[in-house]
Amino acid sequence: CRIVQRAAKLLGKTEDEQYFQELADRIYTGFNRRFFDLKTGTYESATQSSNVLPLAFGLVPAEHRKQVIDNLVSDILVTHQGHTSVGLIGMQWQMQVLSSIGRADVAYQIATRTERPSWGYMFDHGATTSWERWDTDTQDGGMNGESQKILSGNFEAWCYQTLGGINYDPNEPGFKHIDLNPHPVGDLTWVKSSHVSVYGKIVSDWKLADGMIHWHVVVPPNTTATAHIPTTLPEQVHELDQPLDQAPGVHSLVTDETGVIAQLGSGTYEFRAPFQIR
Repeated sequence: CRIVQRAAKLLGKTEDEQYFQELADRIYTGFNRRFFDLKTGTYESATQSSNVLPLAFGLVPAEHRKQVIDNLVSDILVTHQGHTSVGLIGMQWQMQVLSSIGRADVAYQIATRTERPSWGYMFDHGATTSWERWDTDTQDGGMNGESQKILSGNFEAWCYQTLGGINYDPNEPGFKHIDLNPHPVGDLTWVKSSHVSVYGKIVSDWKLADGMIHWHVVVPPNTTATAHIPTTLPEQVHELDQPLDQAPGVHSLVTDETGVIAQLGSGTYEFRAPFQIR
């Protein structure tokens, strides 16, 4: 409903926009009345998936969001010892939701497990594609396909979007404006990522060395980008050998708790900044 509401707004269909906004609001209220447990701060069945999906679709009331997030993280890290418990539907959203709530580190723990259920377990037991289920090697009969892209497709997207940090701006489709926001996590020391857009190749390659992050960025012609430069010392960020505020193509610098946010024109950039994974 929110998607149709937004489409109607873009098309100037005011009545449709209002109708789907009101319908979405009613669904939001009804969904929480039926499925949300105020006492526990969880959604019905209290599984990872039942908490991931409301977070993904903006259904969690603001005043309960922290509690739902805390319960989700606890279920992953404590109850399941760093493993996922979702299936096909939950996996479409879990990794991206964890990144959006500021817990890319938890997503990385899921991604690097080697005990079942995990992708690492599949690899260690001879899989060359994703299995249809986490226990295909032991489950008898039924669903046992070994070409189930859906169980890994959004994990792969997460690698590009979160680890590499290449994202599109939904307000300017087609990568006309690019959101670059890499997340160094865990024991990861480098990432090489690229995407060939209609405007040309977008590149985001970073590595950690000697307490510094070195980030190679390419913004294609006729596009712009917002770059989130992760650093613990914003005043010491450089592009090549010059301070960031003096670098050609870099403007509108803003500092937040994660580092520096810079607006970039098209071109190639070599950022260098102090950084330690917290």
